Amino acid sequence: MKRIRDFFWPAVGLVAVVWSVRLLYVKMQAEVSADPAVKARLDALGLWGDIQVISSVIADKLAGITPTSYLLAFLSTLLAYGALAWYDRIALLHINRQRGISLLYVAVCSFVTYALSHNIGASVFSGGMVRFRAYTAKGLSPAEVAVLVGLCSFTFAFGVIVLLGVVLVWEPGIIAPLSEMSASFAMGDSVARAAGVALLAFCALYTIGSWRHFPPLKIGGFELVYPRLPIVARQYIAAPMELIGAAGIIYFALPHENVTFMLVLGAFLLSFSAGLLSQVPGGVGVMEAVFLAVMPQVPATSVFAALLVWRLFYLILPLVGSIPVVLLFERSQLGKATRDIEPPAALH
Repeated sequence: MKRIRDFFWPAVGLVAVVWSVRLLYVKMQAEVSADPAVKARLDALGLWGDIQVISSVIADKLAGITPTSYLLAFLSTLLAYGALAWYDRIALLHINRQRGISLLYVAVCSFVTYALSHNIGASVFSGGMVRFRAYTAKGLSPAEVAVLVGLCSFTFAFGVIVLLGVVLVWEPGIIAPLSEMSASFAMGDSVARAAGVALLAFCALYTIGSWRHFPPLKIGGFELVYPRLPIVARQYIAAPMELIGAAGIIYFALPHENVTFMLVLGAFLLSFSAGLLSQVPGGVGVMEAVFLAVMPQVPATSVFAALLVWRLFYLILPLVGSIPVVLLFERSQLGKATRDIEPPAALH
C-alpha cells in the first residue's frame, strides 16, 4: 500500500498539471469570446487558429494601458502573493510547526496553492491537496494540515469582513447599484452602513475572544479555538494587505477619472466574494457584472481590459509559473519513492 501511495500522488500532480494547461486555454478563450465577432472567428477555426486569434485580441486590449500602470499592477500582485504566503506562515505559527520549514518553502507552497485554487475553484479541496503534499513532506500530520488549511481560509474571510465593513461604513452607496442584479441588495445607505458596523463588531468580538481567552466555539463536532492575540494581530495586517494588493491591480489598470480606490476595493470585495461563493473559477462573468453595475461612469471596454490585466497578473501568470513547480516537486517525490523501493546493494 505504501508503494501505491508513493506513486499515486505524483500521478495526481501530473493530472493537475494537464488540467491546469487545459484550464488556462479555456479561460483565455472565454475571456475573448465576449465579443460576438471574435467568437464567430473562433468557432470557424481549429486549435492553432484559435490560439492566434486569442493572442491578437489580448494584445490589442492590453496595448492601451500605460507601462507605469503595468508596473504598479505588477507590484500590487507581489504585495498580494506576499501576503498570501504570510497566511501560511501565520497558520504554522498557530500550530507551532514553523521550525524546520523555510520562508522560501512556505512562499513557494503558498504560491502554487493559490495559483491552482484561484483558477480551478473549490479552493479548500484544490488548495488543501497542494498543502497536504507539501507540508506532510515536512513532517506535519494530516490533522495539522487540516488546521493550517482552515486557518488560512479563515484569515482570508476575516480580511474580507474587515475591509467590507470599512467600505460599507465609508461608502454605503456602493450597494444600491447592485439592486438591479438581485433584490437582496435593495437597501438604503443607513442599512448598508449598519451592516458595515455589524461586520466590524464581529471582528472586535473575535479579537476580544482571543484577548480574554474565550473557550473554544463548538458547532456540532467542530471546535474553533481562538488563536493567540499575536496571531490575530498578524491576521489584521496580512488579510487586508492581500485584498488591497489584488484590488490595486484593477485600480491601476483603470482610467482614474471619477474612480476612487475605495470604490474599486468595494467592487472587488463584492464581486470576488460572489465569484468564490458561486465557485466560478476566477469569477468569470460575475466580476464584470458587479464592476459594470458599481461603476457605470467607466466605459465597459476599460472595465474588461482592467479585469483582463487582473486575471493575467493574479490568475494566469501564477498558474503558468506554478506548473513547472508542481512538476519539479512531483519529480523529486517520485525519485525519492523509486530510491526507497530499490533493493540494497549486495554486501561484499
